[in-house]
Amino acid sequence: MRNWLIIAMALLLPIGALAGPVDINSADAPTLARELKGIGLARAKAIVEYREKNGKFRSADELLKVKGIGPHVIEKNKGNLQLRESPR
Repeated sequence: MRNWLIIAMALLLPIGALAGPVDINSADAPTLARELKGIGLARAKAIVEYREKNGKFRSADELLKVKGIGPHVIEKNKGNLQLRESPR
């Protein structure tokens, strides 16, 4: 029984660790915080506020203009950052 439990837990761990792709031009703050590594609710709100004030992001690198977002955060989320909506 114990071995079965260990195997089941090992199989479930990757599912919880996966972050889904997120469109930084349309996602709300809770979605950004949930789906992006190193982004809490405060930074997610800053992303949304920046987008509302300055318009849609043209590239993921433009997130560097948001206070508290550095190159490391962008690199950690490289595969999950999407820009599905047309740029401004």
